[in-house]
Amino acid sequence: MSQNKEELKNKIAEAHLGGGEKRIAKQHHQKKLTARERVDYLLDEGSFEEIGILVTHRTTDFGMENQKFYGDGVVTGYGTINSRLVYVFAQDFTVFGGSLSETHAEKICKVMDHAMKVGAPIIGLNDSGGARIQEGVRSLGGYADIFYRNVQASGVIPQISAIMGPCAGGAVYSPAMTDFTLMVQDTSYMFVTGPNVVKTVTNENVTSEELGGASTHSTKSGVTHLTSVSDIACLEDIKKLLSYLPQNNKETTEKLPYEFDDEHREKLESIVPDSSNKPYDMHEVIKGIIDVDSFFEIHKNYAANIIVGFARLGGRSIGIVANQPMSLAGVLDVDSSKKAARFTRFCDCFNIPLLVLVDVPGFLPGTDQEWNGIILHGAKLLYALSEATVPRVTVITRKAYGGAYDVMNSKHIGADLNFAWPTAEIAVMGAKGASEIIFRKEIQESGNPELKLSEKEAEYAEKFATPFEAAQRGFIDEVIMPKDTRRKLLKAFSMLENKTVLRADRKHGNIPL
Repeated sequence: MSQNKEELKNKIAEAHLGGGEKRIAKQHHQKKLTARERVDYLLDEGSFEEIGILVTHRTTDFGMENQKFYGDGVVTGYGTINSRLVYVFAQDFTVFGGSLSETHAEKICKVMDHAMKVGAPIIGLNDSGGARIQEGVRSLGGYADIFYRNVQASGVIPQISAIMGPCAGGAVYSPAMTDFTLMVQDTSYMFVTGPNVVKTVTNENVTSEELGGASTHSTKSGVTHLTSVSDIACLEDIKKLLSYLPQNNKETTEKLPYEFDDEHREKLESIVPDSSNKPYDMHEVIKGIIDVDSFFEIHKNYAANIIVGFARLGGRSIGIVANQPMSLAGVLDVDSSKKAARFTRFCDCFNIPLLVLVDVPGFLPGTDQEWNGIILHGAKLLYALSEATVPRVTVITRKAYGGAYDVMNSKHIGADLNFAWPTAEIAVMGAKGASEIIFRKEIQESGNPELKLSEKEAEYAEKFATPFEAAQRGFIDEVIMPKDTRRKLLKAFSMLENKTVLRADRKHGNIPL
């Protein structure tokens, strides 16, 4: 018995060394933490319970029977973050480059199954060279087993992926199916095919960073939601993100203590400029509405013409979707529509109320947008908001033109409460464009077309470029002073807290993909 105890101690000590001290030193030289260091930092001190520490691979081909490491390149288990139960797996690059084998995949699947059973978030810390080629189809099958579980867990428990090293080939599809993907600058990358294959097939010369680095995926492709400057910063971002999320789709996010006070925010009165063509920063509006320093932006560097992120309002976690007049005047285009639709669907999955702030002149025109499917992608946002059953409140701060008015959480697609500031302009299009169409003949026949256009523009603006026509129709529930917005929203979301919606009996809808 004592011999077994000693043997167990030795095996555990060996497992903790991963691929050995030299490989650990190399990991540190690359400014990367090891898998165990990452887990220890992410979870509450002393809370981690490891599962499968003595697992080894079963391969006997290519001399692999002589190369065995306990844990087989992935650390799996459960613990707590700020006292909340989470499941975690962390790939160990010091063991076979973190490559995925049959048993490696089985360990990941096991913790994913546990997370589903008990309803707790799953966090994956990815650092892997891909499938272990010595195992052939067995490693590929392992990836598919993980993919299948990603889909089953989608909308049931939050899934967070951190890319903290290479992630190539089939390995990229698991993070892509999770809810949020984080990357570390300069040390992580994702791509289906690497630079060497790209060079062979297309004759393009491209570096790993250019092809699939954090900057590329956070600005161009939109694959990654958050970019961090280091491993430590990435793990801190995961902790912060998790604080806005519930444990699963049956629960709501914990409400933080909050004392109701004088909720008027005078600064909101002076944000929107007098000129409707002058930009302003919607971040200032968000800051003026939410609890102090509570905004956590998602997809910050991608499709800057729309803002999405989490915040707190009276201690409650809410999701915010907002047009950004500082970028492309806040128009909706292909990328912004996809970005907002995806975020909307996540919030609806996990009972997070939605606040939509509107200043949108329409959809971006042009051949590039049409040929890249603005019709299809714009429909994604329309579908996502129409389908959402969480409390939904809209505030129109300025422009709400054309079809974009409908799409941005209008009353017509099921919004619960719709407010507008006195500066709101709700119309089919801007006063100038509308006047040029409606009064074309009258303007052309006048002695001074420019003066006549100006007159007709003012006439149209007075009648339609205001919130009052929409308020008279009941499309706007209330026109409010900007300074009252926070107080109105606090009451609105409190009133809607127990909202329930009976869904149609169907397998699932067919969102325009």
